[in-house]
Amino acid sequence: MAERSTAAVDVADNSDETSLTAQADQSTADGVAKNRERDTDSDEVQESTRTDGPGKTSPPELHSGHKLARRYRLEECVTRLDGFSSWRAVDEKLRRAVGVHILPADHSRARSVLAAARSSALLGDPRFVQVLDAVEENDLVYVVHEWLPDATELTTLLASGPLEPYDAYQMVSQIASAMAAAHREGLAHLRLNPNAVLRTSTGQWRIRGLAVNAALRGVASDTPQRTDTEAIGALLYAALTQRWPYESDAYGLSGLPKDIGLIAPDQVRAGVHRGLSELSMRALVNDGATASRHESPCTTPEELVKAIGEMPRIRPPEPAFTAPPEYQRTSYQQGTYGRQAPRPGATQPVPTPPPPLQSRTGRALKWAVSGLLIAALGLGSWQLADALMDQGGKSEDPGQTQTNDGNDKSPKKPASGKPITISGARDFDPFGDQTEKPSDIGKVYDNSTATYWQTDFYLSADFGRLKPGVGIILDLGKTQQVGKVTVTFVGDTSVELRSASADAGSEPTSFDAYTKVAEGTGTKVELKPGKSLKSRYLLVWLTDLPIQADDGKWRGRVADIKVTS
Repeated sequence: MAERSTAAVDVADNSDETSLTAQADQSTADGVAKNRERDTDSDEVQESTRTDGPGKTSPPELHSGHKLARRYRLEECVTRLDGFSSWRAVDEKLRRAVGVHILPADHSRARSVLAAARSSALLGDPRFVQVLDAVEENDLVYVVHEWLPDATELTTLLASGPLEPYDAYQMVSQIASAMAAAHREGLAHLRLNPNAVLRTSTGQWRIRGLAVNAALRGVASDTPQRTDTEAIGALLYAALTQRWPYESDAYGLSGLPKDIGLIAPDQVRAGVHRGLSELSMRALVNDGATASRHESPCTTPEELVKAIGEMPRIRPPEPAFTAPPEYQRTSYQQGTYGRQAPRPGATQPVPTPPPPLQSRTGRALKWAVSGLLIAALGLGSWQLADALMDQGGKSEDPGQTQTNDGNDKSPKKPASGKPITISGARDFDPFGDQTEKPSDIGKVYDNSTATYWQTDFYLSADFGRLKPGVGIILDLGKTQQVGKVTVTFVGDTSVELRSASADAGSEPTSFDAYTKVAEGTGTKVELKPGKSLKSRYLLVWLTDLPIQADDGKWRGRVADIKVTS
């Protein structure tokens, strides 16, 4: 039995502070959030890390519905602690859920939080929950990060029992390699605990709060690599045993019995994988106080990755095989396949079936079918001859006058489409801020190509990768037959014509309510539906923008739209 290490596991103890976690429903526009952002200091253990004094500035008085940068709408406060607050929010520009940490700009840790967030964002490793924005604005500092509604915290996974050996192996392998990459870039976590580790629906493990969570709480360590390595060992220990490898209970897990020190996972729980048990001890007891059966300790994530690579690979469990149902013979089977197997040595007479249609009934049936065929052929020949004679008589009838007027023999040309009056139009930006230059929308149907409506400017032709497009909804006044829509642009533009259903009683406001019926590219595009179309509401949807030479920015410009039947 080894002595317990004194290296830090999570963060500084702040058990005198209370986490004010909101209990509201976790549903978001992207799904049900399973990874509530928590700060459970009462579950955490004080070891050798040091913590700066808490900021003296009280957290800003924010509320649900408050907007940051006219973009991030706060939805639910999930933590309010130590001078900062953490929120679930909605990015209204990209229509997705995000997480936001907020603290006053004069908070003692504001500068370090900004620096940590920007350093973490530069890493760009997909194994970490990404920092999306780090801003100081209006006396506030806020950090915006990804919110993964399809991911589950390790805390939640362990509530139902320890992980299977293969899952535990995948977790420690992915977490260790991710932290090794972060430390190569000079970044440490220092608060790597079951709340910070998430498993996505695809089985990938991701780490939340790299550098930022420690900066928010003022956590520091003289040996950051050793601190993070021991934290990984604690995660693996908990995954194997469903116990926290210290005396204190934490993260919904029971601690080890007091006064017995740190014992190996396979001594805590029967059936624990021996190799993973030793690996967790090498990471946890990294001051050399290892049991005799253990190899040298791992003090950095790189050493832990190397130790994992030297282990025999743990393969996923074999899928359960379900035996197919017993084969059942059907009444349609004939011949020897439908009979029971004869007993050995027994002779079974097999009656020979008569040739088909050789009985009296069969012969009568053959004659009846033959007679019907002869009658049908005779009737068809007589009708054909009669039709040919009628046609010849008409052509030789002296009372009939033949003309050479080609108009009588050729099909009539369809009448050209009639113009349809556009009774109204409005801008349509469902994937952005819901508005796109509405003041100029009337210029698209003023019968002049000298004026135009234009979009906002973007940094690339694909709308800066912010949205799939923008458009204009046309109101034809009533449901009408639409034959063609002609759109004149300033610059080559890619466009789609979409239509609401003919029975739409009012203008649809959802993009999914419009069905694509035609598309094209150019400066003057004729959009003709592939089949008959009746509708009152049409959507001219721009999907690609031309660059404008005057300022170098990307905009779409619609000079004129005409609709014909």
